[in-house]
Amino acid sequence: MNKKISDKDKKDWEKFIKSEEKIFNKDKSEENNFSKKTLIKKIDLHGFTLENANKEIAAFIKKSFLEKVKKLTVITGKGLRSKTLNDPYISKDLSILKYSVPNFIKSNPDLMKLIKEIKIADKEDGGSGAFNIYLKNFKE
Repeated sequence: MNKKISDKDKKDWEKFIKSEEKIFNKDKSEENNFSKKTLIKKIDLHGFTLENANKEIAAFIKKSFLEKVKKLTVITGKGLRSKTLNDPYISKDLSILKYSVPNFIKSNPDLMKLIKEIKIADKEDGGSGAFNIYLKNFKE
């Protein structure tokens, strides 16, 4: 293993240090359209029953709003392992968390007063197995 740093590497490093360009920190929870003080929280509902998931998400939204969080990522999963697929008396589209949790939120007027928008998550946030909730400002 060669431990000597080449002159080219040294020049490239010095150029980088002096430049305004910085390496993107993938661990920071910021988005281009948010300020640097934006708070983002995630919740994973894998393994929850529908009733428990609805209770948990309602409490999570209310608590996050009071904490002035702007964006929530809710991970529900895609429903690929849902046991309801084997039951002909249960709708496979409405019984899994992926569909029922957003419907629960949208049908709850108290929760919707706190929410600006609900969108399917971008691929990096979980894609079709998750959705994002954008909360209103605390003062709105």
